[in-house]
Amino acid sequence: CQPVPKPESRVEVCDLSPCPPRWKVTPAGPCSSSCGLGLAVQLVTCVQILHGQEVLQEEHLCPVAEKPLTSVPCVIRTCSYEWSFSEWSECSTSCGNGIQTRQDFCLSSLTHKPVNPLFCRRFPKAVVVRGCSAGPCPEQEGPLSPGAELQPVTAATQLPRAAAGTEHRHRELDVPLPAGPREQAKPGGGEEDTPKGAPRVQLGCGVCGNLFLNATGIINMTGVESRDCTVAIGRPLREEISVTILESSLNCTAGEILLFSGRMMWRTGCRKLPLSLINSRTNTLIVKQRVVLPGNGVILQYSSRTATKKYYQDCDQQLFGPQGEIENPVQLPDERQELVCRTFLTVAPRQRISIRALNTDLGPEGNQTHFNYILVRDVSTMKTVVFRGKQQFLWQSTGSQAEIEFHE
Repeated sequence: CQPVPKPESRVEVCDLSPCPPRWKVTPAGPCSSSCGLGLAVQLVTCVQILHGQEVLQEEHLCPVAEKPLTSVPCVIRTCSYEWSFSEWSECSTSCGNGIQTRQDFCLSSLTHKPVNPLFCRRFPKAVVVRGCSAGPCPEQEGPLSPGAELQPVTAATQLPRAAAGTEHRHRELDVPLPAGPREQAKPGGGEEDTPKGAPRVQLGCGVCGNLFLNATGIINMTGVESRDCTVAIGRPLREEISVTILESSLNCTAGEILLFSGRMMWRTGCRKLPLSLINSRTNTLIVKQRVVLPGNGVILQYSSRTATKKYYQDCDQQLFGPQGEIENPVQLPDERQELVCRTFLTVAPRQRISIRALNTDLGPEGNQTHFNYILVRDVSTMKTVVFRGKQQFLWQSTGSQAEIEFHE
């Protein structure tokens, strides 16, 4: 283009209308907690660019639905706490099958001293009760040993045989197996007990994905069609659950395994399962069985009793679904109010949980503290989310258990 004269450059104004107001977020401040989950406050303002300058505007001029949170979760480092245990006790019997126990305590890895167990409640804990054998007993009739009542071997082992016989007869007659009780509690928490009597036997094909709320029962997980079979057992907050493994045909070398999980315990196993005793330490227990070979599985007998330790606060509540309404604060009879109240949600393993905030008011936006918030925890992944202010939300779980904490 050199022979051609070059025109002069021109700049023309193409639009004189200002850009619409937008939200501006300043970097978050310091985290409210030195370890673990905390909250960091960030300044959110409504600004508009006028003649190349940022001008502060009224908040209602910015899109309300797009306003960022004024507080965001933060983690500086993992808290230095872990579960520690004493040595196992001696076997409870001098012969035959018994149990061993050990004490648990929360330990600070910085001071190597025990601290409040609440610091360790987010971490899985190993079992504190296990079965043991002190060798065969001499053949004689007499009273049962002290440990025998915890492991009802004679009476219990007859029940699964009867169940197996029933299952065999159903197959011969080509009659579908009973699906069993699909038990759900009322939204108020499911505190009503079913009449106590002979343990209810749930046969293999209908157990997977169910929630059992009876005080006692037998669950037959043999011969299930799915490779992974999960059941849940639930009781009121004041109780804890004990499970005895009556029979096991799991093939350990093939990778078959049994998993027990609760809020205060975590245990897996395959070998030496028969007659072993599992204590949930709390009012809920998840049992997951993974099998490879058709027909394999375990038969469990479960029962509940009053918890030996109080692991909950008076304002805590347990809900089993399928739906309900949660209100906080909870007014206690003596007119006192706990600083942190929790709601535990447990549904059948085949189901999921949705929590919708209908109305929340945690104080004025400008008068919030670091400790005034709602925390929702997904138990299966242990991930948490924090909600502040008057924010309405819809939260959905990835598993069948969730916890809500109302802080102050």
